[in-house]
Amino acid sequence: MDLKNRYLSLDVFRGIDVALMIIVNTAGDHQTTFSPLLHARWHGFTLTDLVFPTFLFLVGTSLSFSLGVYQTMGHKAVLKKIIVRTIVIFVLGYLMYWFPFVRQNEAGELILSPIGSTRIFGVLQRIALCYGIGALIVHFWKLKGAIIFSVIALLGYWWILISFGDLTLTGNTVLRFDNWLIGADHLYHGEGIAFDPEGFLSTLPAIANVLIGYCAGLIIKQKGASYETIAKIMMAGTLLCFLGLTWDLIFPINKKLWTSSFVVYTCGIDLMVMAILLYVIDMMKWKNWTYFFEVMGRNTLFIYLLSEALAIMMYVISVNDQSLYQWVFLNIFKSWSGGYVGSFLFALTFMLLCWSVGYLMDRKKIYIKI
Repeated sequence: MDLKNRYLSLDVFRGIDVALMIIVNTAGDHQTTFSPLLHARWHGFTLTDLVFPTFLFLVGTSLSFSLGVYQTMGHKAVLKKIIVRTIVIFVLGYLMYWFPFVRQNEAGELILSPIGSTRIFGVLQRIALCYGIGALIVHFWKLKGAIIFSVIALLGYWWILISFGDLTLTGNTVLRFDNWLIGADHLYHGEGIAFDPEGFLSTLPAIANVLIGYCAGLIIKQKGASYETIAKIMMAGTLLCFLGLTWDLIFPINKKLWTSSFVVYTCGIDLMVMAILLYVIDMMKWKNWTYFFEVMGRNTLFIYLLSEALAIMMYVISVNDQSLYQWVFLNIFKSWSGGYVGSFLFALTFMLLCWSVGYLMDRKKIYIKI
């Protein structure tokens, strides 16, 4: 399997993931959204809970291919590449939560949004930290280091959560640690309290998602698309799913706490999906359906940032005393299709709008790599 085909599977997998990510993030109304497109309330698992860990898994898979190229540039160049990329992605995530940088005061005047209440951690910030730490681990300690770190991180995180708190929303160690570290004003408040599902402490087990993806990428890189590769990846995925579900009995699968059982279970699913895509795309050469997702997968971070910025602007712009986001949903989608179908169609249309930008970029061979 040549390099292009290797990356085709990754592009398609990334494209599927980012398309689903946009759909679940931009429901017309989360009160009338089909349950698979919502996160589990606390313990438990839905399709939506798979989206973010899959992205991290694919960061690791891509790393297994790209790091070897970087290492030919020399040790200092590799470190510079890793550190700069980590900082850039983190800053982009921070700016996204600060965007559009201004707000209206009580007098209706535009003022600068206070940095003191801007969320510090989030989706892109977690991607940045997991990529940076994961890349340093495999650069210095290779595959053995990745495996050892993953085991220690997952078992250590389990011990921390059950030793210094409970597994409730208000009593968990993640909440207490992040509040102590950065303060409530800089945390996510969507759960009704200052609790960040992408906070600092829960980033520790998330690094394992990247490292397991890295291990999967190494198998593909070394063995190519073969029945042996697919069998190994599928068996590893089945084993991890079994371990994750077994661990769930004593340490529940929980996306918002990013529990160790959640990491193992989601990586197991990702491995099985990867095996299927390798078989379908790289071995059977069934590629007539892939281009749609290739478009999304070739400019993944840009399209994700575009979707978030566009959604934020639609919330900021007012139409008849309601946000443009709400107005479009209520008058163009919900008015004729109802709450649940309308909410899904709004999200699907929003995703297709973002896809169209990616399509134009692909036609012009514009690829923004961070």
